[in-house]
Amino acid sequence: MKAATHKMTYDQYCLLPEDRNQYELFDGELVMTPSPSREHQRIVLRLARFLAEHVEQRSLGEVYVSPLDTIFDPYTVLQPDILFVSKARLAEVGGERIEGAPDLVVEVLSPSTFHKDLRRKMTVYSRFGVEEYWIVDPETKTIELYCRGQEGKEGLELVQSFTATETFESRLLPGFRLEVNSIF
Repeated sequence: MKAATHKMTYDQYCLLPEDRNQYELFDGELVMTPSPSREHQRIVLRLARFLAEHVEQRSLGEVYVSPLDTIFDPYTVLQPDILFVSKARLAEVGGERIEGAPDLVVEVLSPSTFHKDLRRKMTVYSRFGVEEYWIVDPETKTIELYCRGQEGKEGLELVQSFTATETFESRLLPGFRLEVNSIF
């Protein structure tokens, strides 16, 4: 017989003593996230700057960067590298934290988080209704664009992988174009 495991809730997570580490909750399992590298942070900053400028100029909503708790349910709390919430949905995602699925999530891969970002997080983002997901890979200098499936299909589907010599285009954000090599 397998012993029952206790699933941690977000309320319990908030009561943990500060220890300068960053954590996420995956279905009640507390997972420490290693500190990102300088290269990772440089890419996040460049991309967030391009994205925020585009969103602000068009008054589309808000762009946020990690660390910011994004609460999908009481047992699932992630901290995406970059996220966007549309103006139409800002009121429904809460106050101090993001409660519910952002419209767009961006994750920059790191060797220590590769599997988690590529598989586990994508499963969460698909299940809870993220419309668009970008996976930025510093090693291959690519951006993969995943979008919510067509009517009747669930989950996020790979639409296109953009290389360093190409121009990335979002389907969610009208007019957002980015020379991929400009963030690497």
